[in-house]
Amino acid sequence: MSAETLVPTVERKRLWWEIAIVLGLSLGASAVYSIVSIIARLTAGTPLSQQSATLNGSLSPRQWLDFTYQFLAIFFDLFAVALALYLLWQPGRSAFRRIGLDLTRPRKDALGGLALVALIGVPGLALYLAGRALGATVNVIPAPLDGYWWTIPILVLSALRSALQEEIIVIGYLYTRLKQLGWSKWVIIVASAGLRGSYHLYQGIGPFFGNAAMGVVFGWCYMRWGRTMPLVIAHWIIDVASFVGYPLVVAWWPSLFK
Repeated sequence: MSAETLVPTVERKRLWWEIAIVLGLSLGASAVYSIVSIIARLTAGTPLSQQSATLNGSLSPRQWLDFTYQFLAIFFDLFAVALALYLLWQPGRSAFRRIGLDLTRPRKDALGGLALVALIGVPGLALYLAGRALGATVNVIPAPLDGYWWTIPILVLSALRSALQEEIIVIGYLYTRLKQLGWSKWVIIVASAGLRGSYHLYQGIGPFFGNAAMGVVFGWCYMRWGRTMPLVIAHWIIDVASFVGYPLVVAWWPSLFK
């Protein structure tokens, strides 16, 4: 990861406000809603194991409206990503190059992404099943794949949206800004991982720890490689597997997910 110059003391307050605005418009807001959601779940009087959360659920019974709402949700969510990149842009220095989100080393990025999929993907499924068995994770209900012709393409786009949001904002943008504020390597990694876990709390306690662990691994890799591209590739593949592959696995082996 390239060195970032510490900001002057007079700029620190402005930078903190910038971070608050970016997170408030994106995953910080998701974290707050998720924390409220887990509090509601834990106080509902029903065990977490008997509760459920729907991924990418339908937004309208009318096909064209459902597609429109889902596409627009993906489209407008990416504006926060664009804002983070815009704020990282410097004269003569592209924000994409600054956080390693480019095509300068496709082979290495692809191999790094696939290695992260192997490291995170399979243990992630095992952790979900363990969380269900221990009653610490809600039953995650995937969107059915046979809804409309556009269902799978929208799910793939939704996976890309999540990958870009999380890796550009929570890793590329936030790591750059916190390093400029003088935070140390492992404080940044742990803080970012905690944020990543917090906006998954709506799925239960298990997913918080699973995603926080993923955040630690991804954060360490970013500090080592200085690139978000392999993280985006890995996250996209993992989420496509979750959004598209998971419903197939549930349909084929439903007894595993009760």
